[in-house]
Amino acid sequence: MKMAKYSVNILGFVLFLSISIHGQTALHNAGNLRIHENGQMGFHTDLINNGIFDENLGLAGFYSENTLDITGAVPATLNDVEFVTSIATVLRTSLNISNNANFITGNVLTPREEPDVTLNFLENGFYNGEGDMNKVDGYASFTQQQNIAFPVGDFEQLRPLLLESQSINPFAKCAYFSEDPNNPTTFDTGFDTENKTPGLGAISTREFWRLEGNVPSTIQISWNAQSDIAALTDDITTIVPVGWSKTANQWVSLGNAGGMGDLTEGFTTSISFIPDEYEIITFGGAGEPLEFLDLGNYLVTPNGDGRNDVLEIPELEQSPNNTVRIFDRFGLKVFEKDNYTNEFDGFATTGSFVINKEEGLPSGVYFYIATLHDLNLEFQGFLYLSARR
Repeated sequence: MKMAKYSVNILGFVLFLSISIHGQTALHNAGNLRIHENGQMGFHTDLINNGIFDENLGLAGFYSENTLDITGAVPATLNDVEFVTSIATVLRTSLNISNNANFITGNVLTPREEPDVTLNFLENGFYNGEGDMNKVDGYASFTQQQNIAFPVGDFEQLRPLLLESQSINPFAKCAYFSEDPNNPTTFDTGFDTENKTPGLGAISTREFWRLEGNVPSTIQISWNAQSDIAALTDDITTIVPVGWSKTANQWVSLGNAGGMGDLTEGFTTSISFIPDEYEIITFGGAGEPLEFLDLGNYLVTPNGDGRNDVLEIPELEQSPNNTVRIFDRFGLKVFEKDNYTNEFDGFATTGSFVINKEEGLPSGVYFYIATLHDLNLEFQGFLYLSARR
């Protein structure tokens, strides 16, 4: 187990209690605890924060072979934090992040029946290392940020929601639910998937997101094999984000501004709306079809051997006036280039959500859209990126 150095300043009275919480002892801060610049503090027991624990500049780590609980009357504000647990770091009170949160192993769990408890990223807060087994299982929130990728999911899978807003959000919050919206477990009422505006097709009964925010925004949500998109439609260009309207008390379309993929993996984008006007969001069928032509699928292996080192699309030679956009499996745009001439070699060039662009994108399946402006055509396809060695 990792051991951390300590460089802290105790300005008040801090108690180390040997009380048992879920079979563990706990550190109880009842005074004023601070981590100085370059300081490191490791928590190997639960944290009860009833005092001041902010203005931190160093690193706080939560390390356990099981779970750790963070409780108390006062939310702590940490600068850099890393989560290294075999199961989860459980928040019973909110935790603020002023700089970087690094998801290494284990989820950060917030109780969905207590939506006011969140992992909250402040104005300059961001995160790294999210994945299927290390993300926020519950509510994540952002304060004073404009473009947000919520690192949320359930116990077994990352299911992020991407929010792009017209201006800075004073506060925005999101959680993912792998549940039937007709019978949700942590809401006072169900959301009847048969109660919808005319023209909408089937509504997903597999999953939904709860999103809060008062700034006009667009969203991107992605599907995977567990989403069972084939139960909604056999034409993914008709998939549309839908929301349960608080005023109409029924499902309505959030607009179809684009998306791509196939029946097992893909994403869809909404038009602009105000999240606070909707209770929950999921997928619906029978949106306005989008016109795309399928092109080939490609392998990109930027290892310097002269084969498949870059993405080459021969059809672009017919239209020098073109645009190529590349998205990851969640719909995050990672590359965009006008007048493309084989520049993509595994590095992101765009996307305010992409961290550590200089390290290259991870291996995996990506989607591309190639727009041939000279011919008024638009193509889509897949590429598999094998990370450099």
